[in-house]
Amino acid sequence: MSGHSKWSQIKRQKGVADVRRGQLFSKLSREITVAARQGSDPEANFRLRLAVQRARDHNMPLENTERAIKRGTGETGGAALTEVTLEGYGPNGTAILVEAMTDNRNRTLQEVRNAFSRGGGSLGESGCVAWLFDPKGVIIIETDDEKAEELALEAIDAGSEDVKIGKGYLEIQTKPQELEAVRRALEQKSLTLASVELAMVPKSMVELEEKAALQTLRFLDRLEELDDVQRISSNADFSDAVVERYRSQT
Repeated sequence: MSGHSKWSQIKRQKGVADVRRGQLFSKLSREITVAARQGSDPEANFRLRLAVQRARDHNMPLENTERAIKRGTGETGGAALTEVTLEGYGPNGTAILVEAMTDNRNRTLQEVRNAFSRGGGSLGESGCVAWLFDPKGVIIIETDDEKAEELALEAIDAGSEDVKIGKGYLEIQTKPQELEAVRRALEQKSLTLASVELAMVPKSMVELEEKAALQTLRFLDRLEELDDVQRISSNADFSDAVVERYRSQT
């Protein structure tokens, strides 16, 4: 089970306990607004469809979603949002990608830089760690261990590029342009998909000893709590024991 899988699992299990519900809805709304610039019809705009589905998964009210779409299409006013990707190193030298959406790039840059500094890391130049990641489509299916192998074969038949079996779930990876086709194929098999997203997946992982791993997890959480930060990718890997200990402390 990769570090990417473990971090996704932590977020699924803790849910909105990681951030205030209002802050979570704000992040989801921004994602929808930016996606809606490419068209207001989710059926014709895959990025928007993913954003709307994430909002549904977190029980965001429909009116919030509709307002966000209207802002994106220009039907209602609102500050212009810019997508920003920042790169750096965690407190133990791990690679960190921070994806943000902001109406003030300088403010976001300063907040992220401060978080890196306080957390023992350092913000780097553009391109310093991006080469360590590949863009992928990532689908999570929750399952029991008895059906894992069978579902993995079904995912391969559906066109997935890679399938990782974790405790209680499968992580399916696809080429970004094939995510929608694989998603549809899996849904036609009546499988329930816990998560579908485009993500930056590390090419290789760096496993940390316990103290360093706990420090890194706290650092990642602090980054997640910043209002403008939408998504974080890291090549840090954590043992199951460290993940459980971290969860018990938060």
